[in-house]
Amino acid sequence: MKSRTLTFLPEIERIIAKCSYCSLAMVDAANKPYVINMNFGYRDKTVYFHCAPTGKKIDILKNNPHVSVGFSCDHELRFQNSDVACSYSMKYRSVLGSGEVEFVTDTREKVDALDCIMRQYTESDYRYSDPAIENVCVFKVKLDTIEGRAYGY
Repeated sequence: MKSRTLTFLPEIERIIAKCSYCSLAMVDAANKPYVINMNFGYRDKTVYFHCAPTGKKIDILKNNPHVSVGFSCDHELRFQNSDVACSYSMKYRSVLGSGEVEFVTDTREKVDALDCIMRQYTESDYRYSDPAIENVCVFKVKLDTIEGRAYGY
């Protein structure tokens, strides 16, 4: 079974919509990789994130805004012969992309981004208090590159 590259954006976006988290990869000042899993929202080739306004990831992103993002879903163990270890593999669908982080400071845009994040997980509408908006860091990554892969599907 071969993996196939996916370039049709609606198919890629269906994969992203199924994911419960996004892996955010960055490189720190010592040129060491750092990857964390985060909740996210996605719209129009842009991934939105929220977090505390200070910390390791914020320090890294302010120093080097170039990042990669990864999504993966539909994992299913498969095998041809249960007694042969080398016949096992994992079916999956995944998406990889890259771009630069942009911090969102405008209140209206922050609310829009938070709504996008919430829509990844729920259909409800939400209101945010002024302190909640002021005390959260929101950033986005406009994807310069985006590519999907499917193996076993």
